[in-house]
Amino acid sequence: MARFELKLPKMGESVAEATVTNWLKKVGDRIEMDEAVLEIATDKVDSEVPSEVEGVLVEQLFQTDDVVQVGQTLAIIETEGVMAESAAAAQPEVTQEVVSKVEESVTKAMETVHNPVQSSGDRFYSPLVKNMATAEGISQSELDTIPGSGKDGRVTKNDMLSYLENRGAKVKVSSQEVPIQKTMETTAATAPKPVKSPVSVNGGDEIIEMTRMGKLIAHHMVESISTSAHVQSFVECDVTKIWNWRNKVKDSFEKREGEKLTFTPIFMEAVAKSLKDFPMMNISVDGDRIIKRKDINLGMAAALGDGNLIVPVIKKADQLNLVGMSKAVNDLANRARNNQLKPDEIQGGTYTVTNVGTFGSIMGTPIINQPQVGILALGAIRKVPAVIETPEGDFIGIRYKMFLSHSYDHRVVNGALGGQFVKRVADYLEAWDMKREF
Repeated sequence: MARFELKLPKMGESVAEATVTNWLKKVGDRIEMDEAVLEIATDKVDSEVPSEVEGVLVEQLFQTDDVVQVGQTLAIIETEGVMAESAAAAQPEVTQEVVSKVEESVTKAMETVHNPVQSSGDRFYSPLVKNMATAEGISQSELDTIPGSGKDGRVTKNDMLSYLENRGAKVKVSSQEVPIQKTMETTAATAPKPVKSPVSVNGGDEIIEMTRMGKLIAHHMVESISTSAHVQSFVECDVTKIWNWRNKVKDSFEKREGEKLTFTPIFMEAVAKSLKDFPMMNISVDGDRIIKRKDINLGMAAALGDGNLIVPVIKKADQLNLVGMSKAVNDLANRARNNQLKPDEIQGGTYTVTNVGTFGSIMGTPIINQPQVGILALGAIRKVPAVIETPEGDFIGIRYKMFLSHSYDHRVVNGALGGQFVKRVADYLEAWDMKREF
């Protein structure tokens, strides 16, 4: 018999820790190779941790809501033979002292960059707890007073929910009950926040708890609006050539490539070309600095089954031909719907495209996906009457048209650049070569 240590795997360059959300296997359960053992959550995505060996789960080293650092052992699996020993031997030898120092520095860096509230001293907060605190406007000093029922006194999700439920009543405490010195210290340490008026609930109303991802999305949307000065430009685009070309080649494309040819990869190709023409749209803002991105990594907003959105990223999109773009789009969209994306597949985007036309909208004003500076909304393709100019004169004809809606950060992108960029996307689409081979 051998004992194999199941460790938290590396999940992307900027992910240093994860929260255990659910154990799929109990102690004593038989586990097959590549079978999921537990579910984890990071600030960016939920995921499963599969077993690298076959065996029996003999020990769980963490409980639900516990925070685990990348590389830490999650569980012990007992297996027969030398398979587990070989797997363990393949893992690099790193001293615990080095691991601890790296984990501490990465954790502090992640907390400083992504969260207004931080862990300090013996008060350690999971990504879930920190995001809940941020979403609910709980300050650092307030969070530090919440008692924790988790391991080593850590604050859990249930502790936060219980505190938030009773938080409204605490607001009614008279000022005489609060020490004057403490009040002055709190006022000096944190900016005053307006007290939210409670929402009335009638007898027939249904209360629906927001999902974890829903809360994260809500927080990021509010944060984006408060960070960027959003401005929009709109262009109507004639995509009749693309409509007819796709109808002509879609069957042969699917037969040869085994993939359906949708409009999305065609649009993504035009966006990637336009970003090469206007590299100052492929930037990020870091305080008073502008970071000009070398790679063009296109985010593609995808709808999930529960109604939420996730943005998988097509890396180095400008280097893909139409076949490669189609395969990337279809693969990411399918795995997004099935909750099978890996954490690093939703990171590193430099510009985002969202297809609001999927839901019948002719245009939209999307919110920028921070820290990017632009996002393009694709409206529904409509068959409309239009004036067609020819050398012989103008006439009315039926054309396929759509609106392109460009939201951009007016702090660093002026109206000329924002308008020229979306016009260039339309130019590429309208100039489509009907004789093109895919």
